[in-house]
Amino acid sequence: MPIDFFKQKNEIILRYIPDIGGDWIDKEFEKGKPVTIKKTFTFNQSDLVDNEEIRNDSAVALHFGPEFVYDFVFATRLKNGYYKVKNGVLIDDIDVFIDENVELAEKYFVTDLKMSIVKIVSGLTTNDFYIGGGHPFAISVEVYEDIIRQFPSYYERIKYTEARVASVLRNYLDEVKDAEKQYTSYLNNKLEVHSSGLVESFKAYEIDKYNRILARLKKILADEDSYSEKQWQSEILEIILLIYPKYILAFREVEIKKQIVGISGSKFLDFLLVDSNGNVDILEIKKPFGNAIMTKAKHRDNHIPLKELSGTVMQIEKYIYYLNRWGMHGEAAITKKYENKLPKGFLIKITNPSGIIIMGREIGLTNDQLQDFEVVKRKYKNIVDIITYDDLLRRLKFVIEQLGNNSI
Repeated sequence: MPIDFFKQKNEIILRYIPDIGGDWIDKEFEKGKPVTIKKTFTFNQSDLVDNEEIRNDSAVALHFGPEFVYDFVFATRLKNGYYKVKNGVLIDDIDVFIDENVELAEKYFVTDLKMSIVKIVSGLTTNDFYIGGGHPFAISVEVYEDIIRQFPSYYERIKYTEARVASVLRNYLDEVKDAEKQYTSYLNNKLEVHSSGLVESFKAYEIDKYNRILARLKKILADEDSYSEKQWQSEILEIILLIYPKYILAFREVEIKKQIVGISGSKFLDFLLVDSNGNVDILEIKKPFGNAIMTKAKHRDNHIPLKELSGTVMQIEKYIYYLNRWGMHGEAAITKKYENKLPKGFLIKITNPSGIIIMGREIGLTNDQLQDFEVVKRKYKNIVDIITYDDLLRRLKFVIEQLGNNSI
């Protein structure tokens, strides 16, 4: 017979009707010993409730005999909306609390293989165990039921055993059933991945953030002439740091040393980007100035980069070269210079830095020019990411659409 739960006054009562009579329970109590039901629930005689109403229930008496109906006090109600399971009934080491609105069932505590779910959970955490309700550490009923589904069933145990035995037999016998494949297939179907909903909870915020960035970028592009070079760079830098959250810091006008035989001196980077691991990349921000990327005329049937673009790429490649040559000395020098702006113990690392160039517009470019520009970008892909302002606009729009909002 299954175990039932019901509420009586300020208590949860567990009702147990043995399949083959309950004289064994009476005998244990007569010896002064506790009884354990289904290898999970442990009760003393003092937990037993003498329920006269049940004993006089003719239907129960007819089917089972009134002497074989056992009601035990399982939990007591607290003032905070939880029932506290009596110590020792499920486990001694931690306290178990159940929200008053949870409808209890046997499956919440006992698996198909007569394993105590709470005992297994307690072996994985030392925290008290809350099922449902608003306690900060409570596990919702939905999550708890998902945990229950992860426990192996009798069928799963058989499949696991077959898989283990088959893996040995295959070394000695032909035509052995591929039980391992069947077991793996079973687990893949059972262990579905459930999202925590974290992305969904931040979706509205993310949509608003990217809409604001897109609106700001449109505004400054429409009013480009009112910004100085430095003001423009500051505006675009803020946008880049928001679009690329891998970068946690950006330093302006960073001095780097030339470590080349026969050549000395310094160069100054416009921006040095630092990611969360301390690795650095180089950023160059140029004002749009209309079409500053590809020639209108063709050279040998191809549009080629304008000097503004090719010169900036060359400049970035030199910076990367100087940084790599500077190496460990450069890491130490930059870390020391900016130690007041870095988290404690944070180290700058020069590990094959790459470059990002923000410049130019695509407005007015022909399809041929755009195709040749794509070839140029791919040529430098491993070293430099060339991003036009129109490309920035597209990326923002795609992000917003992906988040499910097409308002801009």
